Amino acid sequence: EAPQKKQFLLKISGENYTEYERGRMRFHRRNFSLEILNTSRDDGRLYEYSVNKGQEEEVFQLQLEVFEPVADPSIRILRRELSNGSCSLSLRCTSERGDEVSYTWEGLGTCSGNGSFLNLSYSLRDAAFGCVCSAWNRVSRRNATFRPSQCGSEQ
Repeated sequence: EAPQKKQFLLKISGENYTEYERGRMRFHRRNFSLEILNTSRDDGRLYEYSVNKGQEEEVFQLQLEVFEPVADPSIRILRRELSNGSCSLSLRCTSERGDEVSYTWEGLGTCSGNGSFLNLSYSLRDAAFGCVCSAWNRVSRRNATFRPSQCGSEQ
């Protein structure tokens, strides 16, 4: 069986330490943390650190996941229906970039919901409100607002 290989990023021995990828990461002595600079998708992998204590060695493993932040979302009208002074709309909120993006809708009355789609019905007399779509993931959140004046005809 072929031997397993490890690539070292940092070695610490007593008060001394060696950074093997200088400029790529930064070691913080005050809290014993390692910061990866200019993170890329290739950095998402299993990391290991070990502490030697005499004849014993403690080994810890950390799985790093790298997420692309979400882009500003946009709201599209998929269906519009106007009748008897009331408006019915089907809206879709989407973000062009981002990993594992989730969507929520917030606002007055029927503006609340989870997911990319929102069905909205309201009286044109009460059209002075906004529905906010939030596109989010573990590392970022972006919002877009839909203003339903005139049954969305100005959108």
